Amino acid sequence: MNRDLTVGKPSAVLWKFCLPLFGSVIFQQLYNIADSLVAGKFIGDNALAAVGNAYEITLLFLAVCFGCNIGCSVVTSQKYGAKQYGETRTTVYTTLISTGVLCLVLMLIGFFGLDKMLHIINTPDDVFADTKCYLDIYILSLPFVFYYNVATGVFTALGDSKTPFIFLVFSSIANIGADILFVSAFKMGVAGVAWATLICQGISCVLAVFTVLLRLRKIPSTGKVSVFSWSILGSISVVAIPSMLQQSFISVGNIIIQGIINSFGPEVMAGYAGAIKLNNLVVTAFTTLGNGISNYTAQNLGAGKAQRIKEGLRAALKLVWAICIPLSLIYFFVGDKLMLLFLDNPTGGAMAAGVQFLRIVAPFYLIVSTKLVCDGVLRGAKLMKLFMVCTFSDLLLRVGLAKVLSTFLHMGSIGIWLSWPIGWAIGTALSVLFYKKWIHSETEKVH
Repeated sequence: MNRDLTVGKPSAVLWKFCLPLFGSVIFQQLYNIADSLVAGKFIGDNALAAVGNAYEITLLFLAVCFGCNIGCSVVTSQKYGAKQYGETRTTVYTTLISTGVLCLVLMLIGFFGLDKMLHIINTPDDVFADTKCYLDIYILSLPFVFYYNVATGVFTALGDSKTPFIFLVFSSIANIGADILFVSAFKMGVAGVAWATLICQGISCVLAVFTVLLRLRKIPSTGKVSVFSWSILGSISVVAIPSMLQQSFISVGNIIIQGIINSFGPEVMAGYAGAIKLNNLVVTAFTTLGNGISNYTAQNLGAGKAQRIKEGLRAALKLVWAICIPLSLIYFFVGDKLMLLFLDNPTGGAMAAGVQFLRIVAPFYLIVSTKLVCDGVLRGAKLMKLFMVCTFSDLLLRVGLAKVLSTFLHMGSIGIWLSWPIGWAIGTALSVLFYKKWIHSETEKVH
C-alpha cells in the first residue's frame, strides 16, 4: 500500500515506515550470512574464507546496484510527493530500462575480469578456485539482484516498506533451506551455496517486479505516460552516479583492506569473514534506515515541507539509537558466541581475530548510525557533493590507516580493525555539520 510521508506526525510516520525497512535488511543480510554459515559449518574454514573473499567483490557490483536503487527512489519520491503521478510512472519505467543496459555491461566486465580481480586482492591459492566458482555463479544472478533492488526502491519511494519485507522473509528463509540442501544433501560445496542464492533471489525478483508494475498501473495519471525520458534519466543520474561512485569507492576500499587481511593468512581471513558479516548486518541496517529518511526527505521537499525534515531526523536518530545500543552490547560481550555460527573451533586463530574485530568496532555503532541518518537527509535533498565528502573522508582514513597501523607500525590485524572507528568518527562530524548548515538555510527560507 502506498503511503504519503508528507502528512501526519513525523515520528509516527517515520517509525511505521522505517521499522519494516529494518526488518527487510535483516532478512536481506541473511542471504550473505547463510552462505558464510553453511560454508563454514558444512564445508570448512577454507570455504568460509572463500565466500568471505568473494563477498568483497560482490560489494563492487552491489555498489552500482545501490546507485540505481537510490537514484530511482529519490526521484520517484519527489515526483510522488509533488503529486506528479505521470512522471512518477515514467521515472520507474526509465530506471527499469537503463538498469538492464547497465547490468549487461557489468556482467561482461565480471566474466572477463574476474581472475584479475582475485589476483589483485592477493587471493591465496587454497581458496582461489572456490572463490572464483562462487563469483561465476553470482555474476549470472546480477539481473535478479539489480531488478529486485530497483523494485524495493520503488516500493519505499511510494511509502510502502511492508511489501519488500514480506518478499524478503520468505525468500531468505528459503535460501537458508536451499543452502543446507545443496551443500549437505547434494554435496555441491561452495557452488551449492551460490546456486541456492541465485534461485531464491530470482524468485523474489520476479515477484517484486511484477507487483511494482501492478502497483504503478493503479496510480492515477492523465494523458499518455512515456516509458522513457532522457530528462528524467538525467535527474536520476544526478543522485545515482554519485551514489554509485560512493559505494564503488567504499567497495574498492574494502577490497584493498581485504588484500591487506589476506596477507595474514586463511585463519585471519576466516575470522574476518564471519565478523564482517555480523558487522555489515548492523551497518547495513543503519544504511537502510538512512535510505528511509532519504525517501522521507525527498517527499517532504517535493511538497515544500522542510520543517518536517528536521522533526523526522530527530525521530530517525531515536530509532537507530534504540537499535544500535543493544546490538553494540551483544556484539561486545557475546561476540564469541555469535562467531560460533561460522566457526567450529572456538580456540583457533580465526575465532580470536573475529572476536577482536567485533570488540573494537561495536562500541562505535552509535557514532556511525548518526552519520548514516544525516547522510540520508543529505542524499534525499540531492546534496550529493556534501554526501560524498562525508563518505570519502571515512573511506580514505580507513584504507590508509589499515595499511599504516597494520604494516608500518607493526600492529598486525588489530591495526586494521582500529581504522574503522577512526574513520567513522571523522565522517560523522562532517555529516552532522553539513546537515545543520543545510537545514538551517531551508527553515530560514520558510520564515
